[in-house]
Amino acid sequence: MSEYRSITDIDGIYAANATNVDGATGCTVIVCPAGATVGVDVRGGAPATRETDLLRPEETVQEVHAVVLSGGSAYGLAASTGVMEELERRDIGLDVGVGKVPIVTGACLFDLACGRPDVRPTAADGAAAVTAALDGEKLPLGVGNVGAGTGCTVGKLGGPARSMKTGLGESVQTCGPLVCGAVAAVNAVGDVVDPVSGDGIAGLLDEVGEHILNSRDALLSLAATMPLERTNTTISCVVTNAKLTKAMATKVAQMAADAYAHAIRPTHTSNDGDSIFVMATGEVEMPIDVVGVLATKALEGAIVDAALSAKGAYGLKAACDL
Repeated sequence: MSEYRSITDIDGIYAANATNVDGATGCTVIVCPAGATVGVDVRGGAPATRETDLLRPEETVQEVHAVVLSGGSAYGLAASTGVMEELERRDIGLDVGVGKVPIVTGACLFDLACGRPDVRPTAADGAAAVTAALDGEKLPLGVGNVGAGTGCTVGKLGGPARSMKTGLGESVQTCGPLVCGAVAAVNAVGDVVDPVSGDGIAGLLDEVGEHILNSRDALLSLAATMPLERTNTTISCVVTNAKLTKAMATKVAQMAADAYAHAIRPTHTSNDGDSIFVMATGEVEMPIDVVGVLATKALEGAIVDAALSAKGAYGLKAACDL
């Protein structure tokens, strides 16, 4: 069995969740105190992101100290402010001569329709997640109905009553000394499917709530009468010990986006805000294509885990209930 069971088993990586069960929302924070090289790929049509421009290869800042995945739609960007403030308090950040500026990037998903629309992750939640990650024993990242996955649902073409509960998933893959771990909060319009067989795992339920239908077919047949709303997003972070430049990390993120197509159908719609971050700690030299393939495999596993680890909640069934 691999010694890597969570992204927190990667040297220099810390992660934790802040969860608001009553509000059906939360945030997930991945911290690299020493700084990591980060790239991003944004393919959805309705993203809510922070500091993604800074990640472009031509920009001068080379290190990122935290990636934040949050619920709360655009309101959830406040969690990143708390992460930044807590890292500053701990003297973690980019040295700018007069102090240290923590570089914090991230993305949010829309979970306001699952719980209470007036409850969103706050700066205090972001700070609490950093504290949980960095203080005390280094623990695996929790999955299921936690953090950014607390209010996640999928299969929404038939309305909220026929959607299913998903959550936060994680998967770690290795290839020799190379490690790629992925975390995904899955809140898609479409269905989560087995990336090999294509069988539905969680998604659009039939009218009696017993079987999963095919959202892709439903979209094609019902497009004229069932308009979508911008209430969906799958946000992910791949963490690797590979040595990557910003351009290489961006390319790995683009390659890893294949995992969405393999495990979510349909994906990258105009009503999703799909975003993928790649955080590299720079310890292992490996060809970029090897990193990209392994990252894709890890992200496929994280997406499936987000469905399988979720529990039924907020009146919705999960995969474990079928």
